[in-house]
Amino acid sequence: MVETADRKAMGVRIKTLRKAKHWPQKQLAGALGIRFEQLNKYESGLNNPPVDMLVKLSEALDTTVDYLLTGAQIEDSQLANVRLFRRFQALERLGEEEQQTVMRVIDAMVAQHRVASALAPVD
Repeated sequence: MVETADRKAMGVRIKTLRKAKHWPQKQLAGALGIRFEQLNKYESGLNNPPVDMLVKLSEALDTTVDYLLTGAQIEDSQLANVRLFRRFQALERLGEEEQQTVMRVIDAMVAQHRVASALAPVD
């Protein structure tokens, strides 16, 4: 059982991640298949989400169960965006040619962003 202070801290993390996505409680609750009142109890630290709900929350909020429980970020990957990390893991299973194609697309997008940033007016 999660202690009260830890439960409240987990609730704050859930709420912060939900708000970062600009989702109202009803939207996240709907995606999780629960009533928004139950989500509110998780976010306020009144109730512990069961294990299966922690998994659903982590997937919906693009994070890890570990982060929800402890606040620990993914350290071994250097990628804070779990969704992006999972995509890269899937890309590793592709053939060399397909990986190179994806790398060229990524390189082009990064270069485009750098050029756009360099040309942006300075305030």
